[in-house]
Amino acid sequence: MNVAILGYGVVGSGVAEVISKNADIIKKNSNVSLSLSHILDIRDFENCPFQDIMTKDFYDILNDSKVDIVVETMGGVSPAFEFVSACLKAGKHVVTSNKELVAVKGYELLEIARKKDVNFLFEAAVGGGIPIIRPISRCLAGNRISEVAGILNGTSNFILTKMITENMDFDVALRLAQEKGYAEKDPTADVEGFDALRKICILASLCFGNHVYPNGVYTEGISKITLEDVDFASSCDCVIKLIAKAKKMDDGKISLTVSPCLVKNESMLAGVNGVFNACLVRGDAVGDVVLYGQGAGKLATASAVVGDVIDCACNTKERKFFGWDEGKDDLLADYLDEEISLYVRATVESMENAVAEIAHTLGEVSFLKREKQAFDEIAFLTPAMKERELRKILAKLPLSVISTIRTVDY
Repeated sequence: MNVAILGYGVVGSGVAEVISKNADIIKKNSNVSLSLSHILDIRDFENCPFQDIMTKDFYDILNDSKVDIVVETMGGVSPAFEFVSACLKAGKHVVTSNKELVAVKGYELLEIARKKDVNFLFEAAVGGGIPIIRPISRCLAGNRISEVAGILNGTSNFILTKMITENMDFDVALRLAQEKGYAEKDPTADVEGFDALRKICILASLCFGNHVYPNGVYTEGISKITLEDVDFASSCDCVIKLIAKAKKMDDGKISLTVSPCLVKNESMLAGVNGVFNACLVRGDAVGDVVLYGQGAGKLATASAVVGDVIDCACNTKERKFFGWDEGKDDLLADYLDEEISLYVRATVESMENAVAEIAHTLGEVSFLKREKQAFDEIAFLTPAMKERELRKILAKLPLSVISTIRTVDY
């Protein structure tokens, strides 16, 4: 099978490397032979081992009837969408690692693939090297999935891990992540939650059957998390993680958020550290299943891409049953209507009066303590109730709120 690659960046070069280096094991394990025919990139690469198949003209790939499978690793929505849709319309199978493309244009591309009877696969777009799409769509196909959640961004998880285990300030941990190549020069997509947002939208679309678009989803990053928050979380046997989660509500709507959360130390997600990711799926038959591994990286992501390429090569005569329906205007629930418990940190003028008023108003409150706690600093965990009501109550209490963090029950 002839394979063309769009984009020779980190992931694209990794895909080329895996296909060429592991051709024998691919043949042995799948009984298919993969051959690289074109690599598209507008840049020049000195000493590139694939120099003889490099091209700067997309039409060299589109118009070549011998190209069976196209791998898109360019990133972004445009021109990736135009290139991928053109390839699908030309009857070529497409594999992508582009999370933004799938989150924004997934339904359209799946529809084109369905009409042209070809495959559009994107295992690497969510978990990097972690198999997530296949287990959900196949192994867990007999379950009614009520919730999917996870630590879906390695950069933010690395930063939080350093804050938790080494008492490192956010800014220092971010610089270290950049020095190690885990964070971009502009880290906004990672630390403000947008990368995790795109991934959870794809998972929610797959689990719940309708396209979930990123716009309108509540998204909060980790840039405001402090070491004081980390200490208070530790005092109640919790750690802070950036959690992307989607939950099917009783009325059929989906509550979807990306935000820092307090996670109990006993949770399977609490021990996911460094640049590692984990995805938890909650099914009615299987219970909680957690998939864990490297969520990014050249060869880890390339591994997932090549897995999809092999899947396409093994199913060239039929389209895999895979995808979701169009999005709906009223699909998303208001996240403020979900029942949660909040961690609250604030300053007060009178500690005695504040404690009494908080306990009287909220009822069962767990007050937290930490070393070197400021004399006017208070922190507590609220009872569970609709977040909208909690926010209203907090606004009326005699305290100046510094931070609030959601809790989860995973």
